Amino acid sequence: MARADGARARRAMALPARMLRDRGLGRASAVVAVALIGTGCTPMDNVMVSIFGRSMRDQSSFSAYENTRPPAVGSVPFASGNFPSGPGVVNLGQPEGVAMPAPITVNDLASAEVAAMVSPVERTPASLARGEQVFNRTCSPCHGETGAGDGAVSQAAPLFSRSLLLPTALELPDGYIYSMIRIGRGLMPAYGHQVSHFDRWHVVNYVRQLQGL
Repeated sequence: MARADGARARRAMALPARMLRDRGLGRASAVVAVALIGTGCTPMDNVMVSIFGRSMRDQSSFSAYENTRPPAVGSVPFASGNFPSGPGVVNLGQPEGVAMPAPITVNDLASAEVAAMVSPVERTPASLARGEQVFNRTCSPCHGETGAGDGAVSQAAPLFSRSLLLPTALELPDGYIYSMIRIGRGLMPAYGHQVSHFDRWHVVNYVRQLQGL
């Protein structure tokens, strides 16, 4: 009995010491946490960047903004002249200050406004050459290089290819063809994000030449 009482007494005496020790560790942990957070928000950040950031920025293996490999032969750059270079600037030497057509939807294709659209691009040899370039790049996979609907896509999916030489296509207004390129319709996707305003009119001029009009 005396031995048990002595053990309980020793445990009772050790309890305050353990509580003090745990409390001291908690305070020390709090101090360390505050110190870490505080040092993480000091001007030392700039020093670390100057020391280690350069090794991330400067690489001896390649120059800044250098392409990882040359483009494939025959590939077309994303910004190959299809887009204006800045506000108020249009591509291919077209005059500035030309008003762009208002946004339209598929429901507007048959409207009088679309039918009455007048091309701002004169049908010149330069326009036809540009129209041929854009047509062969963007339109010929479905419509074929002659516009007869015999493009590469027609071999696998004939329904996706339509001849531009049909009587119904010959009767389409210029504004309708322009708008079809812009927003698409039915199985034809929209190309407004790939073919710019004036390039669409160049394509219209070239399509009219293919149609013999």
